[in-house]
Amino acid sequence: MREIVFDTETTGLDPYQGHRMVEIGCIELVNRIPSGNVFHRYFNPERAMPAEAFAVHGLSDEFLKDKLFFAEIADELIAFFGEAPLVAHNAAFDLGFLNAELERAGRPLIGRERLIDTLLIARRKHPGGSNRLDDLCARYAIDNSHRTKHGALLDAELLAEVYVELIGARQAQLVLAQANVASRAAGEPIIVRGRPVPLIPAVTAEDRAAHRAFVATLGDNPIWGDYYVSSD
Repeated sequence: MREIVFDTETTGLDPYQGHRMVEIGCIELVNRIPSGNVFHRYFNPERAMPAEAFAVHGLSDEFLKDKLFFAEIADELIAFFGEAPLVAHNAAFDLGFLNAELERAGRPLIGRERLIDTLLIARRKHPGGSNRLDDLCARYAIDNSHRTKHGALLDAELLAEVYVELIGARQAQLVLAQANVASRAAGEPIIVRGRPVPLIPAVTAEDRAAHRAFVATLGDNPIWGDYYVSSD
């Protein structure tokens, strides 16, 4: 299964009030594992960058002035997306800007049915908590110490890790777990083989005697007594 995790940076909050997309970062997941295939571009927004937006992402007019226009890479981006579901945090915001740019470029718009919104998933899974990307990284022990400003590719990389945690797919990535699930689905019996020669016990008779002596100091009927066997 192929999915695309993406994030955008913009000049403001509303694409229909003259604001534009200035960066997009996309991470390809195959079976919920990053494939190493990414798409990352900056765009010339054809307008000045407001100070408020610059404070968020640090992308200046000087930096963006020689970048391509969105229309020049629209087909490349569409090809990268393919028919894959699109994963984003507060996905309606990113889709609004993406579709506004596609519309200006005369390309087909992307339907909302393709979206997977990690913000909505997080709100259902962690009601009442803060579900900003930074907070989710902290919750799942994902290192975001290098995120001093917003950046579309970095945020997409972090979101890909958060997404896998949110949907509980981390364990499913383990090869042994996948093999076990596949065997069960196919109705194959799980064969448990015994060792032809038992392992030599690591605990010696002296160790056991020392432990019994210690337990004897713990008072009447210590719980360890429930685990001793008469042959020991």
